[in-house]
Amino acid sequence: MHVFVHFVLFLYIFVSFLVHIQENLDDELVKEALKTGVDLRQYSKQIESELLQVENASIQDYIKESQNIASLHNQITACDSILERMEQMLSGFQSDLSSISDEIQTLQGQSIAMNIKLKNRQSVRGELSQFVHEIVVPESMISTILETAVTERQFLEQLHELNHKINFVKEQSFHDSKSALDVRDILEKLKIKAIAKIREFLLQKIYQFRKPMTNYQVPQNAMLKFRFFYEFLLANERHVAKEVRDEYVETMSKIYYSYFRSYWNRIMKLQFEDVADKDDLMGIEDTAKRSIFSSRPQLKNRSTIFSLGNRGNILTTDLEAGIIVPHAAQKSDTKYPYEGLFRSLHYALLDNCCREYLFLTDFFMVATAAAHDLFYMVLGKALGMFLKELESYIGECYDSIAIFLSIHVVYRYQVIMHKRGVPALDRYWETVHDILWPRFEYIMQLNIQSIKETDPSRLCSVDARPHHITRRYAEFSAAIVGLNESFPSERVNRLLALLQGEVENFVLRMAAEFPQRREQLVFLINNYDMMLGVIMVRRQQWRRWRHLQVRVEDLC
Repeated sequence: MHVFVHFVLFLYIFVSFLVHIQENLDDELVKEALKTGVDLRQYSKQIESELLQVENASIQDYIKESQNIASLHNQITACDSILERMEQMLSGFQSDLSSISDEIQTLQGQSIAMNIKLKNRQSVRGELSQFVHEIVVPESMISTILETAVTERQFLEQLHELNHKINFVKEQSFHDSKSALDVRDILEKLKIKAIAKIREFLLQKIYQFRKPMTNYQVPQNAMLKFRFFYEFLLANERHVAKEVRDEYVETMSKIYYSYFRSYWNRIMKLQFEDVADKDDLMGIEDTAKRSIFSSRPQLKNRSTIFSLGNRGNILTTDLEAGIIVPHAAQKSDTKYPYEGLFRSLHYALLDNCCREYLFLTDFFMVATAAAHDLFYMVLGKALGMFLKELESYIGECYDSIAIFLSIHVVYRYQVIMHKRGVPALDRYWETVHDILWPRFEYIMQLNIQSIKETDPSRLCSVDARPHHITRRYAEFSAAIVGLNESFPSERVNRLLALLQGEVENFVLRMAAEFPQRREQLVFLINNYDMMLGVIMVRRQQWRRWRHLQVRVEDLC
């Protein structure tokens, strides 16, 4: 076993030796020596001799440079000591910097804390200064409220400020603020004084309405400039605000009633004296209803009962014309048909109602249902008078065109009021329609019945020319159809259809009075030709009128 180990060790040494020899053989110098055939022993001695010479030369060089080497050593030693001191200084700097960093962090924390305290103090200071400003009652406010006239600008400004302070103190009282108790008494006294001055001022303005010949728009405009007065009363003393409002309502209600009552009575005296009555029907002949004992004069122009003529102007150019001035019309002896008086009365009502409604909503700060209620408290009495007088007159009226024109005046005035943002009279307009429409239908039925009951054999004369009843029908139907185009009504179409049927029957009955067929045909042709001609002419006129109406509406 030992022999085997030695053998293995020998092989390992031998292999290593071979590897070492191979490495030496790979050396360039060895390769060069082997190529030249140099003796390696001799070559090794030569190399050793050369190395000894180089070593001796190097020793001599070191001896020559010994002083420089010593100086370099001293310099290195000095540098080493300097670097050591620098290391000590940097170590000191490092420790100082660490302590400074701790101080900076401490100062930063203190700065943040101081900044928070500053913000808190500024916030408290701002709120506290605002609180003091809002709760303190300055001397200027006291002197202005007590001594300055309510019409001065300074009084209104201080009143706004007083109202703000009163509300602020009320709010603070809920939080049990002690400072609010200190100023509550003086604010209460200032409030009482301001309310007394405002009440006296507003009541004086309202009393100015009662003066004869007063233009009530002037005091109304003056009150609107000080609308905050009523707002102040409403917020701080409701019973005084109610007193002012009730006084205004009572005063203006009497004024409007008196004005419209007087205007109605005076303007109705301007109506044409020769108005239609129950005998002025389409199927009744003039000579048939007059007798030598009749005290009623014939109408100066009976054709206007069944034709429109210039009466339709009240729906176009005269719709928003100025109202009729009674004394000027009486002075010039000018007379008007009923629809002209109706238009003037209701345009005056429209204008005053729009102005009054806007004033009430602005000054008394009401809207929707409350505004309507207050409006009717002011104008309800005057509107009631209008409806009573209208119902009384319409109950005796037999002028169907006047009533139909009045119906369309109402339609247009209702549209105008809605454009002005005043729906207050909608209920009134509906009531007026409820009065006018049944009467119009009743008169239409009377005309239809009069034609139905007309006996051709009892008429004075019969010839082939167009009959006056058919001419009346042509003019009347053309007028009604033209008016009905703007605001179509199915009930009007039904009545016109009934009237047309009775007129056709009447024409056939009249034609039957002629003994010869030729005369019958001539009569029928003449009457139908006349009716068609009138209707075509009126239709062209109505087209021009509609074009003018559209232009006027576009301009408005």
